[in-house]
Order: sequence, then structure tokens, then C-alpha cells
Amino acid sequence: MDKILQMLELQQELNDATNGKGWEKGTTKNGKRIDWKRCTYLECAELIESYPWKHWKNIDAQPDYENIKIETVDIWHFIMSQALQEYKIHHLGSIEDLARDICQLPNFQAFTQTLTPTKKDYYAQIETVESLIKTLFCDNANATTKLIETFIHISMMSGLNLDTLYTLYIGKNILNQFRQDHGYKEGTYIKIWNKEEDNVTMQSILEENKNITPKALYDALEEAYPKG
Repeated sequence: MDKILQMLELQQELNDATNGKGWEKGTTKNGKRIDWKRCTYLECAELIESYPWKHWKNIDAQPDYENIKIETVDIWHFIMSQALQEYKIHHLGSIEDLARDICQLPNFQAFTQTLTPTKKDYYAQIETVESLIKTLFCDNANATTKLIETFIHISMMSGLNLDTLYTLYIGKNILNQFRQDHGYKEGTYIKIWNKEEDNVTMQSILEENKNITPKALYDALEEAYPKG
């Protein structure tokens, strides 16, 4: 449960810092409306774009699984945020209760295991992502837990188990903090570093330093950030 709880706590901290305390009511400190469902389905669309699903172009292309992993982590940010909001607004329990509920989902135990590489049917993967989008707009009481259960399925299909999701999430969380500290909200942040997106640089740093601390990762991003 520790890694799930840590991710939820970090997401709460990031949302508090970015949107202001009380964001769970649906509005940022600047008066902007928050719609986590819209955030999630747009990220799902970006994930689907990483698959060569188009029948009219690049028909021999292969899925970009490295980017699929990054998009999956982005989706996780928003799904956690939606769950944190619903648990707070509807008095469903504490962050610890939410973490415990996630750990009791039917497919969570498999999510904690080392993944065995298998032949991947990317059309089936796309359909699973689309099923998550459908679940977003269900109004029944179990919609959030079903959403997270489907997300776990997507993660495993994307090649992520709990450990790898956690590592990439920590990396993206620090990158999001770095972005906010360097003018992301104001529109002055530079996203392309040495001809590649900052996501790619962050991933490379993590691959080269498996046990890097959050502070060391932040410092490495600072070192790599384009100057001037």
C-alpha cells in the first residue's frame, strides 16, 4: 500500500500547490474551473495516438510503447485527482482509505508482480482505453473504483507494473513541479530540450540513475534545462 499512498499524497501536494487549497470544490485559486474527466479523456486520446491505428497512413508503423508509458502516467495523475476529489467531497474517507480501497481491487495483486512479456494486440489495448473513457461518464457509485481498475489493466498492457508506474510517476511529478517553477502556467516554460520533449529527458535521467532521489532528479532537470 505504501507506493499507492505515496503517489496519492504527492498528487494531493501538487494539486494544493498548483490549484490552491480547496481545489476539490472544483475551482482553482485563480477561479478556473477544474474538470478531471476532460483532462483524462484528452490524455486517453493522446495515448491512442501512440498506436498506429490509422488505416490511411504509416500502415507499417509500430506502437510507441515508451510514449504510451508516459501517457499512461499522465492519465494516472488525473485519475488520482478525480478520486481524491470524490473521496473529499462525498466524505468517502481519507487518503489512506482511498489507498486501501485501491489495493483491494481484483487486479491489484497482479499489478504488483513482475510482468511477463507477451504478444500484444494493440487493437485490444485501444479498446480498453476506450472502455476507460466510457467509464468516466458513468454516474453509478462504483464508477471511480471501476475507473481505477480499468486503469490498472491499461498500465499492465502498456508494460507497467506498480514499481515501474511508481518510478515514472515520481519522475513526472518532479517534472511537473519543475515546470511550475519555471513558468509553465505563465506560458514561458521551454518544453523542447535539445530537440526532444522534456518528458524524454526526464525518462533518460531515470534510466541512467535507477535509484535517483527526487531532489537529485530536480537538480538534474535544472542542469539539462535550456539556458537563455
